[in-house]
Amino acid sequence: MGVVAPFPLSAGGQVAFDRAELTRILDLYGRMVAAGHWRDYAMDMGKDAAIFNAYRRAAERPEFRIEKRPALRNRQGQWALIGEHGVVLRRGHELGPVLAPVERRLMKLVAD
Repeated sequence: MGVVAPFPLSAGGQVAFDRAELTRILDLYGRMVAAGHWRDYAMDMGKDAAIFNAYRRAAERPEFRIEKRPALRNRQGQWALIGEHGVVLRRGHELGPVLAPVERRLMKLVAD
């Protein structure tokens, strides 16, 4: 048999969402799709951050961007919710409170 070599990682590694975080984000995305508000998403996992973009239409800028930046864990919090124009709407240490503005918008969409 051959020898299994470890997969080479970059010097800093890659930031990614863990299963629970991604489940929470995709659950919200699915509910927004069911409400008819979002139609597409994109994910970017890089050296400094993991980013989830949610789009109303595929040809536009993302309506919301959810960022995980572990370098800010001990400062402002590793999670950020960024609006369509690049304004930071919410920042925090936990994912739930950061997603609260989007959850409220979903409740408003469903109520209408």
